[in-house]
Amino acid sequence: MANRPSSEPRLSARFEKLPPCVTIAAMLWMNNDHGDQEFEETVRPAVLLEIPHLVLRGFRAYLGKLRRFQGNARLYLLSTTLSGVGFGIFRLLFNFFVLSFRPADPRYDESLLGQMVMASSLAALAGALPAGYLADRLGRKRSLLLSGAVVSATVVSMVLWPHPLNFYLMHVLQGLAQSLGAVTAGPFLMENSSEEERTYLFSFQVGLQTLAGSLGNWFGGNLPTWMGEALGVAPTSTPAYTAALLLVGGISFLGLLPLFFLRRGPAVGTSARRMLSPFQYLRKNPVLLGKLIGPQWVISLGAGLLIPFMNVFFRRNYGQSDATIGTLFALGSLAMGLGLLLAPLLADRWPKMRVVVATQALSIPFLVLLGFAPSFYLSAFAYLVRVALMNMSNPVYTTFVMEQVEPEARATVSSLTSIGWNFGWALSPWVSGWLQTHYGFAPVFAGTISSYGIAIAMMWRFFWHGKKG
Repeated sequence: MANRPSSEPRLSARFEKLPPCVTIAAMLWMNNDHGDQEFEETVRPAVLLEIPHLVLRGFRAYLGKLRRFQGNARLYLLSTTLSGVGFGIFRLLFNFFVLSFRPADPRYDESLLGQMVMASSLAALAGALPAGYLADRLGRKRSLLLSGAVVSATVVSMVLWPHPLNFYLMHVLQGLAQSLGAVTAGPFLMENSSEEERTYLFSFQVGLQTLAGSLGNWFGGNLPTWMGEALGVAPTSTPAYTAALLLVGGISFLGLLPLFFLRRGPAVGTSARRMLSPFQYLRKNPVLLGKLIGPQWVISLGAGLLIPFMNVFFRRNYGQSDATIGTLFALGSLAMGLGLLLAPLLADRWPKMRVVVATQALSIPFLVLLGFAPSFYLSAFAYLVRVALMNMSNPVYTTFVMEQVEPEARATVSSLTSIGWNFGWALSPWVSGWLQTHYGFAPVFAGTISSYGIAIAMMWRFFWHGKKG
């Protein structure tokens, strides 16, 4: 009892550099071998006193990072929040919208879904290098506005003219526009942040967009019912989906408004663009780029097999309704968003690539359970855990990649990274659509699990023993 006053400072000094959850667990574990009475009298009170202090300290530190966000970054966050709501609805409902035509026309099947994703990915793949040049020539503001406007227009066009040929054409335009947005976003965030809050900005942007997507998923699950009641049609009918997706187009255009208020940064000069030809950069840095892009390419092969069809998987394998799937996707986006907000704290404590490898490796068992669970509830639980673990460190990885190259090379490297990602997505959805039609989802999950495992092993081999940062 006499030693109690000294226990709290000793414990705090020992564990203050660890994350709060690790601190608390370590306190309990390391001090539980002194006998139950001493544990109850000294350690447990110290731990209970430490918890609010640690949580408050962590919250203040996190809030301090967020307050450092610059004006351009805040406007971009607002834009991505609005677009995240729209994308959450679109991601859930568009496949169902296409399949709603199937009773009248057998062309509207899973193979068509896969071919549309393939068309979009091929366009993004072909446009990645020109997009890097265009992003430098137009500047970040114009590039982001152009990308968002084209994506919004393609959504409206596909809903108003739902013909397979128009689907293909709009997915090509969508892929080109998304490629421009993707290669612009990383350099834009780098240019509008300092090293101190950069990882937080990257993670907070994706986390906020994901949480907005969670709201969109929930709305998307209920919109067909609401629209069906308003129109006097079935919730799974084409008119109900059409009305819901037109709303997506409106939200997407609304997300462009904050971008008009961005302050323009300096454009990259012509000499710099000429000097930083992607192929020249690739020849000068083949090992570095191979390590940075290779694992993402392998992941994209597996992701393209499965991710575009998760809503179809839950409907076909477990017979779930739009509302149930929408709620599940909303919870998944919420779980992923919380994970994304936690990732910078982990990256502050450990090397970035160790965080990436560890979190993604932990997701693999849950991916197996997701695909082969005997019940929907078990599969849904695995989905929530997997989506959080696999995706929470993506912004950490993006930050790591941007930090490995010179500022004037970031758009170039972002283009090359986009090529690596879209290369896998260009082929895999078509393969997946064919596999689903003939064999179901078992081989799809097997392919995804294998590719993720290989990619994680590559990152472990390349980066696990690297320095912090």
